Amino acid sequence: MRKSKTLFISPAILQRSRDLRHPLTPSEVKVWQAARKRQLGFKIRRQQPIGRFILDFYCAEARLAIEIDGDSHSEPDQAAYDAARTQWLQERGYGVIRFEARQVEDNLPSVVEAIQRACEVRGREL
Repeated sequence: MRKSKTLFISPAILQRSRDLRHPLTPSEVKVWQAARKRQLGFKIRRQQPIGRFILDFYCAEARLAIEIDGDSHSEPDQAAYDAARTQWLQERGYGVIRFEARQVEDNLPSVVEAIQRACEVRGREL
């Protein structure tokens, strides 16, 4: 379900996404080291703006948002925001896969495998 319409990204969002690339959280650093330079067979971008949101990681070939949720995501307000954001992305044809930072810290290989698998599956569907 590819949309041909390009979403406008405000200059403020673009600048914020650039600012968020340095420094990444420790969990994001681990995922980035495993996913950069097409190591998973797909180009993965970090801190990618889509609409008014900035995704932790994004695979354009699979239209897949990859989110790493730290402790702040367990707060009720943040959980509601995440759910609304996921819905907004899915309504526009994006897939969303989420991992807790603890998952990345405890079992990076399974997280990386899940990201690769999700990219492969979504890539075939498009």
